[in-house]
Amino acid sequence: MVKRYLAVVSLEEALETLRTGFAFPRPTETVPLEEAVGRVTAAPVFARFSVPEVHLSAMDGIAVRSADTAGASEGRPVRLLDALRVNTGNVVPPPYDAVIMIEDVLINDDGSFTIRRAAAPWQHVRPAGEDIGETEMAVPRGRRLRAEDLGALAAYGLAGVEVATVRVGFVPTGSELVPHGERPEPGQVVESNTLFASAWLDSLGCRCTRYPNTPDKYDLIRSRISEAVAGNDLVIVSAGSSAGTRDFTADVIADLGEVLIHGVAIKPGKPVIIGRVDGRPVIGLPGYPLSALTVLRELVVPLLAHFGLPALPPSEVRAELSSPLTKEVGADEFVLLAVGRVGDRWVAVPQSRGAGVQMSVVRSNAYLRVPARNEGIEAGDEVPTRLTVPQGAAERALLVTGSHDPAIDALADLLSAEGIDLHSAHVGSMGGIFALRRGHCHAAPMHLLAPDGDFNVPFLRQYLPDRPILLVCVAERQQGIISRDGHGIEAIGEHTFANRQRGSGTRMLLDRWLGEHGIETASIRGYNREFTTHLGVAVAVKSGEAEMGLGVYSAAQALGLAFSPVATERYELALDPASLEDSRVAALVDAISSDAFRARLGAMGGYDLSRTGERRCSQP
Repeated sequence: MVKRYLAVVSLEEALETLRTGFAFPRPTETVPLEEAVGRVTAAPVFARFSVPEVHLSAMDGIAVRSADTAGASEGRPVRLLDALRVNTGNVVPPPYDAVIMIEDVLINDDGSFTIRRAAAPWQHVRPAGEDIGETEMAVPRGRRLRAEDLGALAAYGLAGVEVATVRVGFVPTGSELVPHGERPEPGQVVESNTLFASAWLDSLGCRCTRYPNTPDKYDLIRSRISEAVAGNDLVIVSAGSSAGTRDFTADVIADLGEVLIHGVAIKPGKPVIIGRVDGRPVIGLPGYPLSALTVLRELVVPLLAHFGLPALPPSEVRAELSSPLTKEVGADEFVLLAVGRVGDRWVAVPQSRGAGVQMSVVRSNAYLRVPARNEGIEAGDEVPTRLTVPQGAAERALLVTGSHDPAIDALADLLSAEGIDLHSAHVGSMGGIFALRRGHCHAAPMHLLAPDGDFNVPFLRQYLPDRPILLVCVAERQQGIISRDGHGIEAIGEHTFANRQRGSGTRMLLDRWLGEHGIETASIRGYNREFTTHLGVAVAVKSGEAEMGLGVYSAAQALGLAFSPVATERYELALDPASLEDSRVAALVDAISSDAFRARLGAMGGYDLSRTGERRCSQP
């Protein structure tokens, strides 16, 4: 039995082991031009014939012998008896060596031509091989082909091209796995890691084979890995490769070959296995999706470069961190980010760091490496971020930070049609005010009820006293108790509760109600169990984790749960009025007032749209 984490190594040591631990073949394949975009050439590509193959006219005119035109001028026109009428692209046959534009020619009644300007040799003639000569190199090896490259290669006589590839076999293991598309039972997991991993590596030029799910039985896993090693250049085993009692990956690799590394000081992704079987690399992916993603990006993609498949390096921008990051010393941590330009600076909003939270990937467009020696990074520090989208797309990102509501998702969908990618961070209404104060977001959704009965404005005056803030009403919405059995808020002491996080308007509404009714928070079972979204509360209720929770009507309706109203509140977006000059912010405000948005909210239910789109200022 292989001992887990016998000696965890650094990321640099792991990369060096991958570089030196294998003899890398350079597998290739020939693919039709139609399938070659994005592929890397494995050898120089040469033209099969010259383009053009013969001399061609570059103009409409007449083909002439340049010597016959000598001395022609306005005062001494020359009459040509031997010339050939040609159009652009026509062959210029010998003995002609020049073309005179038709507008510089007088055509005589007898078919001869009169010219008043001499022609230089090869004037207006595309000589044979002007573009490329037969056997001339069109592209070198190692070139990642673009669509426009393929057009040129087709013009030069190529029907296919030899490109680099790596045959990669993916072996998913685990008795709990079910194929994607199926709804898992409790205790089961949809097998998604090899789906995204193979799609990613396919895009880099690999030929990926996904083997069937293999149950947690030693002999079955051994047989499957043996089969994959025999048919591929690289094998990736997707499993919960930690200290789980049913994970046989490391033991099977040791049985078939050797385990070079089990444990790399990266987070997420520490349990990764690097093995060698029959001279081929066998990588054991951790089971958590974000761990698998980190291993693929930081170890597998660099490994492919040794096979001749280098990946394009990501673009980097320096961005101001919107919230602090703390970590333990000793491991490089990779944190997913939503990055966007706010004013004249880049801002980076950290996403959830849970290794199993795949929505962090969906919501991110960048990531940050926090070195092993660091204990963390302070909010406001400028950090180097690596983009996972083109920089132009990141510049169109819109950062919305504050209170959650499903209406924000509807706005994100509407804005996507305009090429704007809305990234929302659910930090509560107070968190949104602080983000707005620091300039770390474009807009902050909020629904804070003040003692005087007004929403939001008193809090903006308190925390941003010297800045006028524009408030745009999204809607007035119903907050109430979400449950399976129709409980009202008066029954809160009798049932387990799913709470929102501190600083959220919903949490403040609950605390105010509890205070008015003299109920101690300690008496509420689940009061300290926090969720960052209304849908999170609804899911907790539907799954049975809690019997009731406070949230919006639309979240209850979405999951078919009962709803008992508690309050109607004003849900608004707060933003700097000057930011309306930004086309992204202007599009957001316009979307709120659109008929399409009203229709979305009407279908979701629980919203009063009479004030939707209404604007007011925090300052009198």
